[in-house]
Amino acid sequence: MNLKDLAQQPEKITSGHRLCAGCAEPIIAKLVLASIKDPVVVINATGCLEVATTIYPYTAWKIPWMHNAFENAPATVSGIIEAYNVILRKKPSARPKWARNLPRNIKFAVFSGDGGSYDIGLQSLSGALERGHKFLYVCYDNEAYMNTGNQRSGATPLGSSTTTSPAGKVKQGKEEWRKDLTAIVEGHHINYVAQASIFHWADLSKKVQRAMEVNGPSFINVMSPCQRSWGFDPSQTVQIAKLAVETNFWPLYEINNGKFTLNYEPRKRTPIIEWIKSQKRFKHLLKPENKKIIERIQEHIDKQFETLRKRQG
Repeated sequence: MNLKDLAQQPEKITSGHRLCAGCAEPIIAKLVLASIKDPVVVINATGCLEVATTIYPYTAWKIPWMHNAFENAPATVSGIIEAYNVILRKKPSARPKWARNLPRNIKFAVFSGDGGSYDIGLQSLSGALERGHKFLYVCYDNEAYMNTGNQRSGATPLGSSTTTSPAGKVKQGKEEWRKDLTAIVEGHHINYVAQASIFHWADLSKKVQRAMEVNGPSFINVMSPCQRSWGFDPSQTVQIAKLAVETNFWPLYEINNGKFTLNYEPRKRTPIIEWIKSQKRFKHLLKPENKKIIERIQEHIDKQFETLRKRQG
């Protein structure tokens, strides 16, 4: 689908929700859903996207949508899919009245933040991937538990200051490397796994379309910059997402039926210090005494990206 086709798709999530100005989550949700032409059912784990789009008695969703707890969205979508398949196996006359004209091409998508994906819901996600249900799982990764006030998660990068890993005299933010969820999902040997960014909207849209074509589950991890807790101007959301890609902090790649593709490589890699300087959560790292932490981060990113380049062949 080109930009014109995407713009002409029926609106599935409306404006007027209560997500913060500059939030990347509605951009991700709208683009993902616009890239799915068939009818789609959305399961939404607890998080910013769920809370801010469904303040009772209002909803921003114009499609079938279900809210789950943090930890069980993949289990719930598994049950919905199997119930749907049972209904489709019956003759229309044997189905409940409401299901006699049920479309046979309904797709299923899960939206969950990093808290519900990297940590609390990892067991549920792993189980659903192993069982092989056909659905798309989209992780909008804003690198902490933003819905409850910026607590560190498994996705929080080393050196980031959060309410539970604050920078101070003793510690300089989070002391552990972020978890590589995309690699963990790849280890389940499903047919489609990818990382994407709102900066490269066409790449994200194509990845959604390819994910819809494979048999079984698919997974896309999308960086979701959070202006409130990362500390940048709301107008800079897409620029921050771009900087993450240009520094190789957030590489764009996919594994489609076992074939690895590095989708984007910067012509000239931007040093990670530029990414760090762009956000207040890292401001303590700019002190002279923390220079070695930045060097460690740069070395880590370079090593990881070189591993991806070698896979490209």
